[in-house]
Amino acid sequence: MAPRPHWIFGDQLGPHFLDPRHGGPDAHAPVVMIEARSVLRRRRFHRAKAHLVLSAMRHRAAELGDRVTYIRAETYAEGLERAVGIGAARRPRAAREADTDGTAERSSGGRLTVCHPTSRAALAFLGAYDDIEILPARGFLVARDDFEQWAGHGGGRSLRLEGFYRWVRERHDLLMEGGEPAGGTWNLDHDNREPPPRGQDTLDVRAAWQPHEDDIDDEVRRDLDRWERDGEVGFVGRDGPRRFPATRREAMSALRHFVTHRLEDFGRYEDAMLAADPVMSHSLLSAPMNLGLLDPAECVDRAERAYRSGNAPLNSVEGFVRQISGWREYVWHLYWHFGEDYRTRNALRHTAPVPDWFLELDADAVTANCLSTVLAQVRDTGWTHHIPRLMVLGSRALQDGWDPAAVTDWFHRCFVDGYDWVMLPNVVGMSQYADGGLMTTKPYTSGGAYIHRMSDLCGPCAYRPTERTGDRACPYTTGYWAFMDRHRTRLSSNHRTARAVKGLDRLKDLDEVLTQAKERGAAPP
Repeated sequence: MAPRPHWIFGDQLGPHFLDPRHGGPDAHAPVVMIEARSVLRRRRFHRAKAHLVLSAMRHRAAELGDRVTYIRAETYAEGLERAVGIGAARRPRAAREADTDGTAERSSGGRLTVCHPTSRAALAFLGAYDDIEILPARGFLVARDDFEQWAGHGGGRSLRLEGFYRWVRERHDLLMEGGEPAGGTWNLDHDNREPPPRGQDTLDVRAAWQPHEDDIDDEVRRDLDRWERDGEVGFVGRDGPRRFPATRREAMSALRHFVTHRLEDFGRYEDAMLAADPVMSHSLLSAPMNLGLLDPAECVDRAERAYRSGNAPLNSVEGFVRQISGWREYVWHLYWHFGEDYRTRNALRHTAPVPDWFLELDADAVTANCLSTVLAQVRDTGWTHHIPRLMVLGSRALQDGWDPAAVTDWFHRCFVDGYDWVMLPNVVGMSQYADGGLMTTKPYTSGGAYIHRMSDLCGPCAYRPTERTGDRACPYTTGYWAFMDRHRTRLSSNHRTARAVKGLDRLKDLDEVLTQAKERGAAPP
């Protein structure tokens, strides 16, 4: 009997998605890939993101050669019909929803196999087809059933990252020594919060790995130019030379380069920012990992080997391992665990629209140097590291009360590593506190003092981080106190924010602060 064809999505491009072990597709199954133009029409994605995804898909198709049927279609449904001749089943709505409840794969057989997709929309789409067998998810360390079992042990009362992270470390024997964490401490975050070195514009580390574009990249760019010129699609941001891996070989080169040359210096400045050095010692591996070109297990394994061989300090390795085996896994599982209604959570009742200057990545319209610098980084590359995302971009949205669903959509569209499963918990839960504390214990926002301490962005700014009112008042300092006042009742009962709320009563100029924040409104800060 001939093996069934296997469909791989554009974020399932690594060899582990075609590995027959652990319930994968048949060993020599023909492969189907579908490039659906409708995906680019639904949202105004960052141009560099569209380029990266299409380049990676077409590179993978070239590698697979005659084994793959690569369809360029208007929709996935059209692509499936053309590739394997199957159409959506006309089944009752309840039956389709039973297949897509986010807890189990359908394993009753079919004419086509596919690994569990990474979005609820894709899973719902697959649920309309009786001829598609959904195999277990790949590209993560923890199976979904195992996560639900862990979550159930706490009765659903505590889903905090730290407990999950320790459980993953123990379960996968990561950085463990005789049943205890290496170095005797689970979390070395306190060693990884140093401000940038004074007097340096950049860190003294080896430059990040860079790819070389080829004919496939040229073809993708010509197609994007034509589609945009013809008015079929629209983009934001700039598409310069590709900065992230688009093939498995490139991804492995980037991983080796980071572990060999940059991991050693990653930890201590993990949370710092430098205007002229947006990458610093970060790995830039989130994009290839989220495309499926790297498996998280091989990333944490290489990092741990660097520690065991004495080539990287424990604080750097632990910080990197925590980002992958802790945070990335945690976000993936919470995406499914919280359910579809998590998307509409808005505990703080923020409804202000995202302003045009932010939507269009118009960094030149912004006076605040931190925000202008970071927005320009997103415009030019589709990437910044986690602190600018959280404490500059996300904090601006939180302080100004922007609609969290719209903010989530912006992050999804504008970041090369952004997918629905990535951004929904990260933005709704972590960044905008729209879930009211299901994911984190407090809102993550601050005045200008934090940005000043952790970066060199405040020095040349027209505003002063210590000033709350007047022409030189820092928008983040003013915005912080206005946010605290707006949510005074809620935050006063939170043990992590109660002290800050009490600080409002010591501000003799609070009325002036609130007036200044209101008058600025949605204008670029």
